[in-house]
Amino acid sequence: MESPGYPKREDAAYITIVEGPPPEFTEASAEWTASLAEGRTMVIVATCETRTFNGRALVERCRQAWQAGRPARLDFPQLDGRRAEVEIVAARCEQVPEGQKLILWVKLEDIEALEESDLEL
Repeated sequence: MESPGYPKREDAAYITIVEGPPPEFTEASAEWTASLAEGRTMVIVATCETRTFNGRALVERCRQAWQAGRPARLDFPQLDGRRAEVEIVAARCEQVPEGQKLILWVKLEDIEALEESDLEL
C-alpha cells in the first residue's frame, strides 16, 4: 500500500507486526478523528489494538517522527502472507492485566487492498 506521495521508507518511523494475524481495523467513531481524515483523498480513520512489550517506546517513536515532520507507518502481515502498510495518525499505550496494549489510529486509503474481514464497520 505504498503511495507515491509518501517519503522514502527510511524517512518514516515504523512499527512492525512481525508475526501473528493481521490487525483488526475498526472504523473510528470519535468526533475528533474526523479532522484526521481531511485531505485531497478519501480516507477512513480506523483503530487497531495489539499487545506489546514496549508500548511507551513505540508511542514515543511516533511522537518524535511527527515532531520532526516525518510520517509514522504500521507494517503488518496480511492473511495471504504479503505485507501491507498504513499511515499511523495517533497512538496510545495502555496498561492491561496481560501487559501493555498499543492502540493505533490509522488512515486507510486503499480500502480494496485490505481484506474485507480486516475492517469491521
